[in-house]
Amino acid sequence: MRARLQGKSLPELVDIARHVISEYGDEDLQALVGSLGARGVDGEVKNLIFAADGPKPQIVLPDSISNTIRIVKNEQYCLVYDLPLEGRGLSWADLVAWWVRRHPEQAGDPTQAPLSLRERLRRSLGDNGAELFVFDTYVKLGFDLPALISQVYFHYDPYSGGSRLPRQRTDFLLLMNHRARAVIEVDGVQHYARQVDEPSMRKPGPVWLADPERYAVMVAEDRQLALQGYEVYRIGRRELRDPQAGQALLTEFFTRLLSRHGYLQPQ
Repeated sequence: MRARLQGKSLPELVDIARHVISEYGDEDLQALVGSLGARGVDGEVKNLIFAADGPKPQIVLPDSISNTIRIVKNEQYCLVYDLPLEGRGLSWADLVAWWVRRHPEQAGDPTQAPLSLRERLRRSLGDNGAELFVFDTYVKLGFDLPALISQVYFHYDPYSGGSRLPRQRTDFLLLMNHRARAVIEVDGVQHYARQVDEPSMRKPGPVWLADPERYAVMVAEDRQLALQGYEVYRIGRRELRDPQAGQALLTEFFTRLLSRHGYLQPQ
């Protein structure tokens, strides 16, 4: 048995351990896997709703990541990846192949489909310079990697008034092998402060005041995502003010994250 396990990466060993736990049960092994922080999200990805470039989609039934859902309004503004992923995640190559099936006129040119898909994903980010910067920096890392999926919807049920995950949408999502999933948020001041109209302050431009309630809601959502197996990472927009330093920071972050899951060698 030891010889069969030699040479396998940490994510591969964790996946094997999870199968053993599921089949036979082992509290000690479960504790070890939990201590590694490498647990993926339970359940298969059945619907991936992302890249809305207009009004947000109205979705019925909770959790568009792990359950079958239905879009009842504004479907024309978003993309829906509905092919099975199992535990291997979603790579750029997978996403481009799906895109070509939707746009067969691009099949003859191997460069057109990736460029067309990239521009469609960028369009979902609108004029958000920080998110565009994050996306463009990741794309430069290469094609043989998990796709950085923009504007992904988790739960949104406008008719029931409730959902099991409090966050409706995330800035970016990486679906990696062994069911590992990373949520990446790009935070501006609106994530922890509120804009107020206070003439007495006599300051030019918008005035922002710290909002502990807003911040508490955000970190509570992060905890819920983490407890369901998602890795959650936040990038502050102020970290990206200097383009050169920001690109170096993002490149190091993505390289370390992808190395942790067996895609790249750490630098």
